[in-house]
Amino acid sequence: MRRNRKAALRIIGILREHEAGAKAADLARKYAVSETTLYNWKAKFGGMDVSEAKRLKALEEENARLKKLLADQMLEAAALKELLSKKW
Repeated sequence: MRRNRKAALRIIGILREHEAGAKAADLARKYAVSETTLYNWKAKFGGMDVSEAKRLKALEEENARLKKLLADQMLEAAALKELLSKKW
């Protein structure tokens, strides 16, 4: 299931507003997110530029793709091992 994600540019803009002195509750109401989401964004994207955030997202997507490939390979290897271990 695909989750709705804000663009990195928008998240960084919101965090900059927070750093400028806006209250988290006001920002949460303005952008229709929870305060917890704001703090999670701050933990993940705090102090980053837009290019760094985009790079982070690209690396996370690549990591997910590689994990899936590894899982597929391990499953295939286990199936082959099981097939070869049977006595004919």
